[in-house]
Amino acid sequence: MDVSQADEWTMTQSPDTGRVAPETLVRGAGTLCSAQYSQTTADRVLAAAAWLFCHHGFQATGVDAIARRAGTAKTSLYKHFGNKDRLIEAVLEREGASWRAWFFAEIARVDGTAEAQLLALFDVLQLWFADPHFFGCPFINAAGEFDMHNGRLRKIITAHKSHLNGWIAAQAELLGDKEPERTVAYFTLLMDGAIVAAQVSGKSEYAQHAKALAQLHLQSCRKPVGLL
Repeated sequence: MDVSQADEWTMTQSPDTGRVAPETLVRGAGTLCSAQYSQTTADRVLAAAAWLFCHHGFQATGVDAIARRAGTAKTSLYKHFGNKDRLIEAVLEREGASWRAWFFAEIARVDGTAEAQLLALFDVLQLWFADPHFFGCPFINAAGEFDMHNGRLRKIITAHKSHLNGWIAAQAELLGDKEPERTVAYFTLLMDGAIVAAQVSGKSEYAQHAKALAQLHLQSCRKPVGLL
């Protein structure tokens, strides 16, 4: 069964036209942190593409499947986005912004020290991993599918990572960490490793395994008591 057939059979369709019912396109990739989309043609295309790219892969998804899921013509896709590459970039930017807004809002719920917030990062990841529609990180998935010499795509992926890395570095500095760049590198390895492990295994507890290792690292760089 190809991608277009699978989605055609599993989506809710309008009884009068056979096209995808608009209400199925409100939340793009389907997870608790996925972007929400309006009913404009451009947003319907984005929502359809987000689901298909995230659940079936960027290269495995063709424009025919996207247009069918969006309930629009391929000409509308090209009118709004030019080509599939630009559509991929638009989806990553939209989904990335939504994920970061959700992620940092969850972190903000945590009261306490910089260390507590850094460790809470992994609890938030576990919420994401436990979502029944969890499909991994679209940025990691895109990096695995495409040539990273693609300057436009690399810029989008790097920008997404920079938001999180900047926050981790700021929290590490509040701890008195003399090498915040090292902490950023460690946390990147732990987070990305946990994301991939959870995606492959379907087990959300990888977030807690990563948290335990992060705690060991933070203990080694915590500011000594009484040091100004």
